[in-house]
Amino acid sequence: MDRQLLKVLNPVFTSFSRTKSFKAHGGVRYPGGIVYYPRSPDHKDPEYTPSKLFRVERIRPVKNNPWWQKLILKELKIDEENRVTVVKNIPEINSRLWKIKHLIKLTPITFPYGEPSEEDINHTILKENGQCIVTKTLAPHPTQIEALEKFDNDKNKMDSTTIKKDSRYKWNNAYGGGF
Repeated sequence: MDRQLLKVLNPVFTSFSRTKSFKAHGGVRYPGGIVYYPRSPDHKDPEYTPSKLFRVERIRPVKNNPWWQKLILKELKIDEENRVTVVKNIPEINSRLWKIKHLIKLTPITFPYGEPSEEDINHTILKENGQCIVTKTLAPHPTQIEALEKFDNDKNKMDSTTIKKDSRYKWNNAYGGGF
């Protein structure tokens, strides 16, 4: 009797449940098998240019990890001695970084003042937030050089011994005038 009841009710239950091949309509398929379902049908992604370089910092120890992860860390030169390195943003490197994503911190490198040239290599600084800043040496203005020479050659300028003597005199005679 129970079997007969189940045979009768089985088509009813299957119509209420979803099948494995259910797919929502309106999804946008991206490379890599990712499907994005926007809130509005006229949604458009903003333009984005990916960075050319990544700053990779190791945040977990190399010890107690499988040999293949240690090998990847050694190839990227962020093993026990080094903690930070710069790598290219290419698919081969990205697949390696994906395998060790739990051991590293990845920061895209940006160039807020433009990319450095070959002459600027010695003057670049890479910050922890991924900004690569070029700090060139600045030459003083000719008027500043003239003012410095005039100050050095001034006869009324007080040297350090005169300043010490004057300060000691003012300290000893605090109520005797001065300021």
